[in-house]
Amino acid sequence: MILNSLRMAVLACFLIFAGGMARAADITVFGAASLTDALEDVARAYVAKGGVPLRFSFASSSTLARQIEAGAPGQIFASADEKWMDYLAARDLIVPSSRVTFLGNALVLIAPAESTQEPLEITSALDLAALLGPDGRLSVGDPEHVPAGRYAWEALTALGLWGKVEDRLARGDNVRAALALVERGETPLGIVYSTDARQSKGVKIVGTFPADSYTPVSYPFAILKGQDNAEVQRAFDFLTGPEARKIYESHGFSLK
Repeated sequence: MILNSLRMAVLACFLIFAGGMARAADITVFGAASLTDALEDVARAYVAKGGVPLRFSFASSSTLARQIEAGAPGQIFASADEKWMDYLAARDLIVPSSRVTFLGNALVLIAPAESTQEPLEITSALDLAALLGPDGRLSVGDPEHVPAGRYAWEALTALGLWGKVEDRLARGDNVRAALALVERGETPLGIVYSTDARQSKGVKIVGTFPADSYTPVSYPFAILKGQDNAEVQRAFDFLTGPEARKIYESHGFSLK
């Protein structure tokens, strides 16, 4: 009897320990590709403060939202625009009260680091097609589903430049894919966020799009439905809190 009780007690302790380990190892953050470097730095700071390690899945916000909709396991979503967070909210897949938007970004024109392209002013008078040359393409996130590409489409349309380059796009699956094409010199120009350009040694910024030519870039964060336990809430509070905001700002994101 005593032996059985001891076995039950040991089993109970094991299950409690195993459950705690499962929870600790089960915090996955679905993050927009442009947040990659910043979120990884924030995660390191969180672990240094005693938090559990965080796992990340980085891709375009549209890809991540559809993965979440399809049932991919995760606890937190950080989108590069409101549209794809709205997409999940409309399907009752986030905790509405957790949703917070506090980061912004800017849209820039980039060229390979060794390009001879000089800095320029981006206006409706810009001959972007001529800058691409006879065979060059403009690298962007796919405007059909990538937030960075949609912002680029808005800016180019507002400036009257879209029709001149629409058939000369190199469409990336996310903003980092668009960045990579320019880094490798496969395209002479690209449109990405300023934070992506800043983290790369392979490109240089040659122009900044007027802020009023596209919807302000915003990054909403939210806990996914059914995942708002204490451990996830603690991680979420850090990811969106004061210390993390300083890290985002150091990566070039603006604070709202």
